Amino acid sequence: MKIGIYGGTFNPPHLGHITAARAVFELLKLDQLLLVPAGLPPHKALPAGSPTRAQRLEMTRMAGEQLGLGGKVKTLDLELHRAGKSYTSETLKQIKVQYPDDELWLLMGTDMFLTIQAWHAPEEILSLAGIAAFGRTEADTEELFSVQRTYLYQTYPQARIFTLTVPGVVDISSTELREGLAQGKGAAFLAPAVYGYILREGLYNTGADLKNLSLSQLRPVALSYLKHQRIPHVLGTEQEAIRLAERYGADVEKARRAALLHDCTKKLDMPEQLALCGKYGIRLDCLERQALKLLHAKTGAAVARDVFGVDDEIYQAIWWHTTGRANMTKLEKIIYLADYIEPSRDFPGVERLRKVCYEDLNKGLLLGLEMTIEEMTSMGNPVHHATVEARDALTAGSDNRL
Repeated sequence: MKIGIYGGTFNPPHLGHITAARAVFELLKLDQLLLVPAGLPPHKALPAGSPTRAQRLEMTRMAGEQLGLGGKVKTLDLELHRAGKSYTSETLKQIKVQYPDDELWLLMGTDMFLTIQAWHAPEEILSLAGIAAFGRTEADTEELFSVQRTYLYQTYPQARIFTLTVPGVVDISSTELREGLAQGKGAAFLAPAVYGYILREGLYNTGADLKNLSLSQLRPVALSYLKHQRIPHVLGTEQEAIRLAERYGADVEKARRAALLHDCTKKLDMPEQLALCGKYGIRLDCLERQALKLLHAKTGAAVARDVFGVDDEIYQAIWWHTTGRANMTKLEKIIYLADYIEPSRDFPGVERLRKVCYEDLNKGLLLGLEMTIEEMTSMGNPVHHATVEARDALTAGSDNRL
């Protein structure tokens, strides 16, 4: 197996890191990519006010997800837990113990490659891993790369070196990016979830007021709460909520905010969900105490109100988006259905449900509830009483409001 190792302070990890890592992964035909945030960089001190180690680790993990490599990319915390300076030679020795029979490649940019002989224990580094160095353009780097390759081969006969140009690499320094973020700029150089995490944690003097975010700020912040594979669903729910709100005369901005936040606690496990229920005084029935899927709507609504200051209408729309209830408000119906029929959903009957939703909101809601009840029953799973009550209210004609 060929394993790439990409280390750095990642303060913050930006699109330059991502595009370079992806290019090297493909050109070297790597099987695995390991991202390694430095604990205490040996070449330069972290600037005052830098994020904590845990925060840099989380940003790096999020950035790694943007590579689209799934389980082929991992973020390691081994340097963050090691005392003293984060020497690459020590890191490579640790990784070699974990992967004794695999081929290691150390990824680095132009500046690092040109100075590797000045690093701590360069002979160890070059004996443990090949070097994959990348630059932006051949004109910028090949002449320098050629001289350095010759020097390294002569000085370290065991060296394995692969140099390449990556024209699509985003050209931004971390220092410039940090300065830009403090001035309300720089979002374009970051993966949306990473930028959202920076805003919600108040990193780099961003100072965003989470209770008064614009939609353009709320979107990346909401995405930072999600597992990477859930991002398309949430963005699709937002777009579907816009269409339904416009079709039925609801408040479009409220629909968008509710859609963006409706799954903000979805990734939490049962103990974490129950802890939030305790924190916010959320009472649970017998089924909810056992069904993880039902809890994120309630805890998500609570977080949306506590952290982001949403009003009661948005709060209720998030609260009921999983089960529904009798006599739902227009916004509640829209979020329930937008979550159900957004473009990435693919299940038997979804096209029919989409068609009905845009013909008549209540008929679409009734069909969605019936489909849920039928699916849960066929699987032998209990149906929440609120879902049955919502279906019965519509069937009886007592909930005909748009």
